[in-house]
Amino acid sequence: MIITHKIAWDKCLSNQLWPAIEKGWKDEGKDVHFFWGLAGKNIQGIRKCEENGDEWWYVDVGYLTQQITRYPEPIIHDYDKTYFRICKGNIHTIRGAVGDGRRLSKLESQGIDVEFKGWNTGETKHILLCPSSPTVTYQINGMSQEQWIDTVIAEIKKTGINKHIVIRNKPRPGNEWWETDIKDDLKDCHCLVTNMSLAAIDAVMNMVPAITHQRNVASFITSRDLKFIEKPMRPGRKTMNEWLKMLVDNQFTIKEIEHGLAYEILRGQP
Repeated sequence: MIITHKIAWDKCLSNQLWPAIEKGWKDEGKDVHFFWGLAGKNIQGIRKCEENGDEWWYVDVGYLTQQITRYPEPIIHDYDKTYFRICKGNIHTIRGAVGDGRRLSKLESQGIDVEFKGWNTGETKHILLCPSSPTVTYQINGMSQEQWIDTVIAEIKKTGINKHIVIRNKPRPGNEWWETDIKDDLKDCHCLVTNMSLAAIDAVMNMVPAITHQRNVASFITSRDLKFIEKPMRPGRKTMNEWLKMLVDNQFTIKEIEHGLAYEILRGQP
């Protein structure tokens, strides 16, 4: 049975995604759960799935996609260019296979930036610290967002690196990052540090290496330990392009989900 966990908000994007999942995902005669984000009772629901050994999938905004309007309510502006990630047993894809590149070419033809541009090798001024939301941070790191920030700053200082640390939180209406562009903070940036934020993708797509949690989708091509802060991982073009081909094979439009393409591709993943 396909079980889509509803969120009690009529504007939630899951209300558009669940009918597509229910139509496009094949019922294999076992309980398969789908969760949109970690809102509502989803954390408890995921925990119950894990305790019972049930299969569960996490659905959220895509990795490389046209952006949606988030506030005051989510709006999809172009359904053909808006992709959503679907991850098995995790909030990021961590076991994806490398695709054949056709989906990467498709996104490029849609005007979505999928080009690896190399790495900035010039002078840099700062380290950019981008924490995940308080909810994700607690789920992944077992601490508050403030504790995670303090811990990371302390660990960076222990390395002796002589770089200013800049903190960038998720833009929310009314906070200091609202209506700002992360690309401005990535200028002259030595390295971005995060736990699970998709800001890691922004970084590597804008020539800045990153350090991430091992469960972040970018962990394939980033360092995962702050001891490497002075010389973080900078993979070659072949590795980066293989990662990009994997990335786009784990995100889908609502139409692709409804027509069964997401099911077809993801059931063949490791």
